[in-house]
Amino acid sequence: MNRLFQRTNSHWAKYSAYAFRTGSDGNLYIMPAENALPTVYDPMKEETLVVEALNVGRLAMKRDKDTELQSAIMQFVSKYGLLGFMPALPTTPEFMDYDAVYLPKNHFLKDETMYAQDYLSLFFPFEKPDVCKRKNRVQWDVNSPSLKDSGSVEKYNQGRKVLALKETFSNEPMSMGMSLLPIYAERYDWIVTQFQDWAFMLVSAHLYYEDKDKVDEFTRELYRRGVMAFGNKAPTYHVKLYDDKPTIVWDFYSLLLTIQTMFGFALTDENRPLRICKHCHLAFTSKHNNAAFCSHECKNQHNVNKSRNK
Repeated sequence: MNRLFQRTNSHWAKYSAYAFRTGSDGNLYIMPAENALPTVYDPMKEETLVVEALNVGRLAMKRDKDTELQSAIMQFVSKYGLLGFMPALPTTPEFMDYDAVYLPKNHFLKDETMYAQDYLSLFFPFEKPDVCKRKNRVQWDVNSPSLKDSGSVEKYNQGRKVLALKETFSNEPMSMGMSLLPIYAERYDWIVTQFQDWAFMLVSAHLYYEDKDKVDEFTRELYRRGVMAFGNKAPTYHVKLYDDKPTIVWDFYSLLLTIQTMFGFALTDENRPLRICKHCHLAFTSKHNNAAFCSHECKNQHNVNKSRNK
């Protein structure tokens, strides 16, 4: 993957703290905590990102409504940021340039098209961003009402950081920059579903090869369809002229798309394949194809349990 993605535009932002908040629609959301400060990082350089996402998904497949899962998801978001559903779901992250948003089939929205303002409101349930659209020109301001509270030193510091954040991503699609605002929120049940989808894809691939000679063709086809169902999103790219040669630069406009792309390559990596531990059932990357356990401890415990059951 390093050779293919030598040049990437994959930076993302995370806040120093996040919080759960219930909207007037009754849905539970996750958003940056009050006065939390953003920092920018490159998810492509996070070696454990995909495995951590998959293991949150494995937990979500077992229990979708309990405090342990909420804690695991909050821990993930606090480490890597929100997924960026807003720029990730439409056919183009540049949807702010149009009156309507076009949506391919997904697990979150049934509508194939939505008015851009209606779509925007899904991710700003508590406070609306300052957006002004005149004909084909759209302008937005990071200074939402809450950030204009100059009487608070914490809010003033946050406002300065957010302004710097906007400048950092000024050349990216507007939807990406807006999804990094402190008033941006994502539905908790959507986040759970996305993690479940990734984990289901891994389990489908795992069972396909584990049970390939034990099941019928109909079951094998179900496993194949399980893997194919979640691979419909791909990064865009542009060509940039560097000093030595023209180079393809891949554009990742959401953490969701970054994880999905990294996951796809990790799943097909022959050198460090993804596996599910035979004992603890967690995802891990192995150094060889026939690895069955994520650690010596799991291998030893599995052998102990096997001896006891004889």
